[in-house]
Amino acid sequence: MLVNNQHGIQRRGQDFDKKSLHLKGYTAKRLTDKFPEKSWTKHGVNKLLKKLRNTGAVDRRSVSGRPRTARTEENVETVNDLVLSQEDKLHTHRTVHEISRETGIHQSSVFRIMCKDLHLKCFKRRRAQELTDANCAARMKRAKLLLQNFPQSATDFVFFTDKKDVLGRFM
Repeated sequence: MLVNNQHGIQRRGQDFDKKSLHLKGYTAKRLTDKFPEKSWTKHGVNKLLKKLRNTGAVDRRSVSGRPRTARTEENVETVNDLVLSQEDKLHTHRTVHEISRETGIHQSSVFRIMCKDLHLKCFKRRRAQELTDANCAARMKRAKLLLQNFPQSATDFVFFTDKKDVLGRFM
């Protein structure tokens, strides 16, 4: 296909000036005959030439398509301020739902802003047990007792971990 660049349209090292394409009498038939190795359709080249004649460029118009309503610069800045304001304060996590409620932006739009515009990953808040020193000492004691049940030759292959699915991965 023809590639639009700063200087004109370029095809395999040949430069064409945009205006001279239709001034020199290039038609869809002539272009498809000139570049037979390409699988251009006559209809596609006609659309390209018509766009060149009307607008002088082959780029999409900046106003084409549905305008953004939720992912505007203002909304991205608002969500960014709410998300990043938590960094210096510990244990002040805000969920997507809470940010949505504060800003009035739909939840899916807040999630899309966080993922696509801010390049952040959203994690679901979950409860987790915090291990104390007493828990660690009790685990160490039980692990040593368990090791006494195995012969000395087999203890090189026994290891302990806090993850519950380790055995499923190695079997």
